[in-house]
Amino acid sequence: MTVRVAAVDLGATSGRVMSGRIGGDRVELDEMHRFPNGAVRVRGSLFWDVLGIHREVLAGIREVARTGPLHGIGIDAWAIDHGLLDHDGQLLGQVFSHRDARVEGIAEKVVAQLGASRLYATTGIQQLPFNTIYQLAAARGTAVLDSAETMLLLPDLLGYWLTGAIGAERTNASTTQLYDVRQGVWAVDLCQELGLPEGILPPLRDPGSLLGPLLPDVAEDLGASADVPVVAVGSHDTASAVVAVPAETRDFAYISSGTWSLVGLELDGPVLTEEARLADFTNEVGVDGTIRFLKNVMGLWVLSESLRSWSERRYQGAELGALLAAAAELEPLRTVVDINDSRLLFPSTSADPMPERIAALAAESDEAIPHSPAAMTRCILDSLAVAYRRHVRTAAALAGTSPEVVHVVGGGSQNELLCQLTADACGLPVLAGPVEAAALGNVLVQGRSLGADLPGLPGMRDLVRRSYDVRRFEPRDGLDWAAAEARIP
Repeated sequence: MTVRVAAVDLGATSGRVMSGRIGGDRVELDEMHRFPNGAVRVRGSLFWDVLGIHREVLAGIREVARTGPLHGIGIDAWAIDHGLLDHDGQLLGQVFSHRDARVEGIAEKVVAQLGASRLYATTGIQQLPFNTIYQLAAARGTAVLDSAETMLLLPDLLGYWLTGAIGAERTNASTTQLYDVRQGVWAVDLCQELGLPEGILPPLRDPGSLLGPLLPDVAEDLGASADVPVVAVGSHDTASAVVAVPAETRDFAYISSGTWSLVGLELDGPVLTEEARLADFTNEVGVDGTIRFLKNVMGLWVLSESLRSWSERRYQGAELGALLAAAAELEPLRTVVDINDSRLLFPSTSADPMPERIAALAAESDEAIPHSPAAMTRCILDSLAVAYRRHVRTAAALAGTSPEVVHVVGGGSQNELLCQLTADACGLPVLAGPVEAAALGNVLVQGRSLGADLPGLPGMRDLVRRSYDVRRFEPRDGLDWAAAEARIP
């Protein structure tokens, strides 16, 4: 059968609604609607314009419905951020961005109360200062949290507005640091000890389950049939992206490369050792009961924020294409920094621009300070490649595996210089693509739920290989990547 669906794929800097078609032994994507996204600063706080996002999602789905049959809708997005509903199902307040400064210092207090080892043994989640557990802890005593009846992560919130169905899809729920990764249930005891209202945690649902049909008024607005279902795909965008990794075996590492870089392995079960905790690796649920054992790396956010700063200062030649070409000609590994330093987390400002933060990190480590945009770009890409090398090797050692190839998917797979540096640094072939991996994974999970013949992850990945070409980058010798890695604390 032929299945045509709408795949909503939301990122921190842009969103898109794709028409996905499975049929004729291929999976195909057509972009129907793309829109910019970004946090809005109000009185010193950072919020998502979630109603604006919803408006754009509706516009995109409307376009898919206008141009052909619509059999289903799926939504994936970034993790951790959430809305709170009152007992009438209305959104309370604004949806904070995880980059908002209200969480500063909260993680240390929570860890001191619960214990780092216990937190990790229960949730398996990397210690990030903006995890949902810390956002909720920061909201203790506020009128919004005291009035909340339900917490919905962003894809679940948007799905609720389409269907009226309340729930939490597991791939995203597992990122909150409130999910027991071994038992597959909410870690209610953690909420109770922190004085958080555990009643706001909604029922859990598996990727591939149906939320329900569209609400009648939504269906009418979209010009769609009222029986079109919304499917709970792997609603964490990385979970969807990993579904579409065109791997032929399980012996692979992946990098989902975008605003964030998610570097890791696909495993059958979590790795909850003390060594994994100290290495700060995370165990997130994947589609079909898999575990995404990975490390969050700051990613191309650092470059995009630097580009924004240079644009505001009207630097000549500071366009991405020109900078990458110039960076490729510069001395490699001249400057490397810790690309995951917490000082790079927050948006660039005129008073505290991203390039100056990187220069300060270089100075602290006695690295050569990159003075030009091209040199700064080279520093960022070299530093990312060093981070990828470290985390691919660490993940393999912790999990007791030996990956044979690194798959790079997402927008960063188009960056040929970064892909080649990744191959060189990891000493493994890099297969780059597909670019729209998250949207593809979204479509594939929907398709299987709606009747397409896709027997498990191997069948989905085989369909991706038959539908999309990838570029191969072979590792080159000549640079001492181990020495470069040793220069980073």
